[in-house]
Amino acid sequence: MRRAILHSDANCFYAAVEMLLDPSLRGRPVAVCGCAEERHGIVLAKSEAAKRAGVKTGQANHEARRACPGLILVPPHYDQYVKFSGLLKEIYLEYTNLVEPYGMDECWLDVTDSGALHGSGERIAQEIRLRVREELGITVSIGVSFNKVLAKLGSDMKKPDAVTVLGEDNWKERVWPLPVSELIFVGAHTAQKLMRRNVHTIGQLAACDPGLLRSWLGKNGHSLWILANGLDESRVMPDGFQAPLKSLSHGITCSRDLHEDDDVWRVMLELSQDIGHRLRKNGLAANGAGIAIRKNDLEGIRLQRQLPFPTQSPLEIARAGWSLFEKNYRWDMPVRAVVLSTHKLERVGETMQLDAFGDAEGRMRRERLEGAIEEIRARFGKDAIRAASLLEDLPVPDDGRHSVRMPEMMYR
Repeated sequence: MRRAILHSDANCFYAAVEMLLDPSLRGRPVAVCGCAEERHGIVLAKSEAAKRAGVKTGQANHEARRACPGLILVPPHYDQYVKFSGLLKEIYLEYTNLVEPYGMDECWLDVTDSGALHGSGERIAQEIRLRVREELGITVSIGVSFNKVLAKLGSDMKKPDAVTVLGEDNWKERVWPLPVSELIFVGAHTAQKLMRRNVHTIGQLAACDPGLLRSWLGKNGHSLWILANGLDESRVMPDGFQAPLKSLSHGITCSRDLHEDDDVWRVMLELSQDIGHRLRKNGLAANGAGIAIRKNDLEGIRLQRQLPFPTQSPLEIARAGWSLFEKNYRWDMPVRAVVLSTHKLERVGETMQLDAFGDAEGRMRRERLEGAIEEIRARFGKDAIRAASLLEDLPVPDDGRHSVRMPEMMYR
């Protein structure tokens, strides 16, 4: 095998952690669900017993109960999921420093150079599987192959608590019959496009003419052809790797409908605190801001604007978002969800372009003030100092889900 790549996926991760926290749940149909009263009443994860009964991730709570009348609904505990995600990663790092997260409960590992100490990729995978079960009390399924895409496919083939090897001699017979939607980067829209053209399996995708795929799907078509043919050569990035940030955003589904301008402004101001913190942490400033607003009918608006100067200021980012909202939202329906974003990010240097017609001195004072606020929050917690308008009746869920940051892409 040219390389030894593992993809480790924790089985029913949220539900497995909940069963550790409450052993009385073990072996029973359990679903980790958001709060219906706070507009998040869907299944986030389910146990194996619930899965066998027909419960599916993304179902509404009432649909899940109908599929499994004895279903036990439990609220999420995101701090515990983050803790166990870190414990999993500690085990992985004992075998290689090339550990790339893909979500909270999945990681790729490149163990090509670990053979002298730990043996083959399959042996390492089996050892990790046993250690996770014995040391953490949860289970993982691990795919072993010569590239990241095939390793991920392997981890999905046998669950729970299993290792699947897709070698150069057998991967085609096992992978090519799979539905094309199983291939990473083939989303629902792309799968529909392919199936309309009679491409239903990964093997059929692999047999397509690359030029024809490009005409159907653009440059993504050729990329998918490479993946389907087992030609992916993307690296597993080392622990701690961060791709250059091109944008930063933060959004929520509000805990109640928003009917007034003031509520929308306060939500944007709350979201901007996180964005401003992350910009400062990464030494970046934003040259543009944007919003996405969703109404109860799931329609909405999505807008962007250029900023007059690069900024890290939560207040300036919130004001830019509010300006877009105020000028473009007609209040024909209440607001259900709000996303605030920044783009055109640049590295902060010793000098930054100032607005010739603005209050440069006032901006400098505000920048010093916000720097002091950051220091206080770093020492005493993010809630140690807050705007007074954000202290009462803020329509933002407070169960911690929006503070969890998860990788959502495969570096290539």
